[in-house]
Amino acid sequence: MAPLWGSSWSSTWGSLSGYSPVQNGEQGATTSSTTDSSHLKPSVGQILMSKRVRYTAISVTVIGLFFLAFRNYDRLPSIESLRGGSAASAAGSNSNCLPAVVPSFEDAQVNWSRYAYTQYVTNAAYLCNSVMIFETLFRLKSKADRVMMYPEKMMDPAETNPGSEEARLLVKARDEYKVKLVPVGVQRRAGGDATWAESFTKLLAFNQTQYDRVLNVDSDATILQSMDELFLMPPCPVAMPRAYWLFPDNKILSSQLMLVQPSAVEFERITQKMESAGRNDYDMEIVNQLYADSAMILPHRPYDLLTGEFRGDNHQNYLGTDREEWDPVAIFNEAKFLHFSDWPVPKPWISMSESLRQDKQPKCVDKNGQEDCSARDLWNGFYTDFSQRRSDVCNTRKKARR
Repeated sequence: MAPLWGSSWSSTWGSLSGYSPVQNGEQGATTSSTTDSSHLKPSVGQILMSKRVRYTAISVTVIGLFFLAFRNYDRLPSIESLRGGSAASAAGSNSNCLPAVVPSFEDAQVNWSRYAYTQYVTNAAYLCNSVMIFETLFRLKSKADRVMMYPEKMMDPAETNPGSEEARLLVKARDEYKVKLVPVGVQRRAGGDATWAESFTKLLAFNQTQYDRVLNVDSDATILQSMDELFLMPPCPVAMPRAYWLFPDNKILSSQLMLVQPSAVEFERITQKMESAGRNDYDMEIVNQLYADSAMILPHRPYDLLTGEFRGDNHQNYLGTDREEWDPVAIFNEAKFLHFSDWPVPKPWISMSESLRQDKQPKCVDKNGQEDCSARDLWNGFYTDFSQRRSDVCNTRKKARR
């Protein structure tokens, strides 16, 4: 899925003192007209001791303090942080993160072994999705390591003779796509939505302390271009894009893509928050409770594009302006990470009826007097491409979708 530059399917896939002299009348003495004129001038000490100057200085100081405070209100400690003790102190260090700007670099000067893309797996369906993510990174020649956290019961990471379909895919990821296998205990919680019950496993990325930085991406997605540059962002414990589709009403971080600096301190905070999580708190709620006001904000454009964006009519949240025209092909060409989110359309590995596809696919629009179906073609292509790659990478039987 390289960027598109044309109009056919193969190509559509593609910013603000003066001192007023003190009158001698304040001293209550009458001076002779023959007195030397220099005696009429107040001394520096008299000036400084005058009430007017003192009042003026105090006023200027107070105004200055108010100006600075309101100008930097977002950097002032909150009551919660002042009461939070050591945990709040740890979180407070994040607020000093620099803006999310990618520095210039040369590959030869970067030790890519200190960075890794991470995936978490909880079942066979998501195992295939993860292998597909790693196949794409391998094909795109991404330089960072690739790490898969998978259920320890699936296979010994040193297995050479896989006896199950899950083991076969794990060995394929390890041997063909150079993935480092890390068996873990699935972080499961009782109750709640079954779809997200095991999503806490994603947060184990904070414990991969063998790396300086890891980039965890959801596997119900397609990587369109390498994102190696994100590893070289200015230091910050956590960096994530905003959930732009909820902005500005809800300034929530999207956990679909998380750039993490693993550490024992941060993992302990994560673990404690998980243990006290409410019934409806999952990975996205956890990271927002901890990092909503301190994370480095990555640009959602191009790092977090939803497939559902192509079905919408109002694209201002994604574009970031009401002055830019929506161009599906151009948006696709610049995007690097595409997340499948099309409710009520099912995830791409689940069969979709033709009637549902016809009903939910993007509509063609009139553009300069001609019918433009590029958004529709792209959207349908996302699902077709995923299905085909799933069949090729995981050797699954291709199901009829169209």
